[in-house]
Amino acid sequence: MAFDVPAPKPPWSKVLESPRLNAVAALSHLSPQNLVEHGLDGYSLTPGSFLNVSEEKATADRIDDMGPMMRQSRKIVGDLLEPNAWIFWTDFLVCLTVTYSCILFLFQIEETRYPKGLPDHWWQIVPGFIYEIGNRPWVLLVYLVAGFGLHRLANFIHEVAHLNARNGLKKFRIAWNLLFGIPSMMPSYFFEFHMGHHNNTIYGTDVDGEYLPIGRGPIKSIVFFLMQVFVQPTFVLFRFLIISPISFISPRMRDWSLSTLSSFVFNFSYRRKITGREPRRWWAFMDIACSIRAWLIPGLVIVGVVSGGEFGSPFCRIFTILTLAAMPLSLHYFRSLTAHFWTNPGERMSFRDQLYDSADIVGNRFTELVYPVGLRYHALHHMFPSMPYHNLGIAHRRLMAQLPADSPYRDLVYPSVYSVLKILFHNVRTIPKQKTEKQSSPAEAA
Repeated sequence: MAFDVPAPKPPWSKVLESPRLNAVAALSHLSPQNLVEHGLDGYSLTPGSFLNVSEEKATADRIDDMGPMMRQSRKIVGDLLEPNAWIFWTDFLVCLTVTYSCILFLFQIEETRYPKGLPDHWWQIVPGFIYEIGNRPWVLLVYLVAGFGLHRLANFIHEVAHLNARNGLKKFRIAWNLLFGIPSMMPSYFFEFHMGHHNNTIYGTDVDGEYLPIGRGPIKSIVFFLMQVFVQPTFVLFRFLIISPISFISPRMRDWSLSTLSSFVFNFSYRRKITGREPRRWWAFMDIACSIRAWLIPGLVIVGVVSGGEFGSPFCRIFTILTLAAMPLSLHYFRSLTAHFWTNPGERMSFRDQLYDSADIVGNRFTELVYPVGLRYHALHHMFPSMPYHNLGIAHRRLMAQLPADSPYRDLVYPSVYSVLKILFHNVRTIPKQKTEKQSSPAEAA
């Protein structure tokens, strides 16, 4: 049952006159499924009915001292939690059209320069548009538009994951997969584990697939994190060229592939829990479609060889696709690096600590290119995981205008990407020193 915000107190509000108030009242308009998104899975929010959860756990572990801020914030932005289908569709389709047009233009350049099939000379493995930039510098702009467009389209997978959790905009979710997810070998179910990142018992722990304690140093941990940019394309091609076909050999093999190799994670030790309630047929369809897409990349080159250059693709198409993927992947990892401060060593975190481990970046007009679909407001997103991307900016401006001057929310807001990086690298330099000092102090005392 859902309550519109703002709304009068429901008749069963007397039940909330207990220490549970901080945990439940702040979120009282949400459905049980959205409560799960906030990690409040101990409650069944129906009139007068609650599951047994200790009051101490509900208040101290869930909302902490952020309860007053959450209640104030919900009153201010509670009307912004519903997705606008028109905005989703328009944004996605316009971006898709522009991006695919740019990519087709770059493909056309190499088809006019190189033979289909195998190259005649070694230098023909280099994407044709790179040579063309020397003759027509504006071709570089086409590549950049394609790269930023791919970055924006790819990050819609985050919105699709949240829509899937609330079973919203089903047609949009299907269209995103058919028009972009499958062609780019990014099926949405590879990111459905993301909801665990918003669970208070999982965030920042060893079982959070999207968290690594890289903010604790040393600096090489950040270097290794960013080097995943090179691992990701290899993983995707291996997953869909090799693993997808053989995963259907046996149910055991299928379960293993879904648990171990079907999630876009930072934490490679993450293993997905397969419960048996998953939409296996839909997942299988996406898997098979992505596998066909992956095999088309070398397959069209082979067609070019067999047809004598009449049909198919130039050999350099493989490297053109990798070059196109390099830009959004690099942007994604840089964006992710500045979404959190990554300082938790793996222990369970309070809701307050989760927010302070996250950042809202005000930035400038160019920030949206690197942080598309509202991702610059990452702390705000962790406050309200159900809020659609197109309302995050509005919500941020309302909160800054209406919350008290001493509101904790203001501590989560940073003026620029540089200000976040400055703190991140300060932590990377100082935390290892602090650990060394703590380890050496007992010896010195002896």
